Amino acid sequence: MTPATSVEAARASEREFAEEVRHFLRQRPRQLPSRWLYDGLGSALFEAICRLPWYTLTRAETRLLEGHALEILTDPVRTVVELGSGSGAKLSTLIASAGNGRGSLDLHLVDVSESALAEARRALERHRDVRVVSHRATYESGLEEFGLARSAAGRRLALFLGSNIGNFDPPGRDAFLRSVRSALQAGDGFLLGADLVKPERDLLLAYDDPLGVTAAFNLNLLVRINRELQGEFDLAGFRHRAIWNEELSRIEMHLHSDRRQRVAVRGADLSFVMEPGETIWTESSYKYRPAEVVATLERSGFGVRAQWIDAVDRFALTLARAK
Repeated sequence: MTPATSVEAARASEREFAEEVRHFLRQRPRQLPSRWLYDGLGSALFEAICRLPWYTLTRAETRLLEGHALEILTDPVRTVVELGSGSGAKLSTLIASAGNGRGSLDLHLVDVSESALAEARRALERHRDVRVVSHRATYESGLEEFGLARSAAGRRLALFLGSNIGNFDPPGRDAFLRSVRSALQAGDGFLLGADLVKPERDLLLAYDDPLGVTAAFNLNLLVRINRELQGEFDLAGFRHRAIWNEELSRIEMHLHSDRRQRVAVRGADLSFVMEPGETIWTESSYKYRPAEVVATLERSGFGVRAQWIDAVDRFALTLARAK
């Protein structure tokens, strides 16, 4: 990406941020899309969350990636795109664990966080025989760019890890998976990580940890709005709240207003009143059962080749192929 293109992308992202803040904070219930949680500080806080003892899914997924790397990267795979690459740790684990069993790889990293992409590039360029291309973009835009980057030989593999699929509601999830399928050719691979249903106590600890790291991650979204959009959120008037919605099989993260307060966001041309007990819904994380993952992929144009489950921490890694 050239410097001029990078500046244009940043400006477009700023405009989109303002438009979505204005649109979603007018909804009932008030909402903010979870992808805006990941500015530089948000990405760093999320990496810290992944190291917490109560947030087990990252370690479970890492064990599965280490144990099945050769099965995932053979065929042979020559081009890999990771949607929501974060720090690049998961993809780096996969490459290192495959060892000499893999050939050269073209790696495409898609993330909305510029700092995360820079960190991922540094981590992945340490591996031999790799070429790294970064896309500061949404999943949809990144997929479109990746779909145009056809490699001369070998299979392509798309990765969607970290249970990011859980952030989509069912209609959005199905639409997203269809868009992934559209970016791939028949025979290309897709690796999906999905967190599984587990006891409510374990889920709440994972999303409302005793150290308050997840609370800081959630509240940082208001800090970002204040900084980038001239917002006037008083952080002292809000607190993090996590809820397990058993009927819909999802964890919900909210920012709970402790008092009546007027909020202005000048950069989004927005002003509104938050009542005591009213919340801003910032993230949903759906939890799955293994058979649901298989059925969802098959409805979206994939054939499942393998599914590996971490029985200790209840996590599934599913390898599929585009039909």
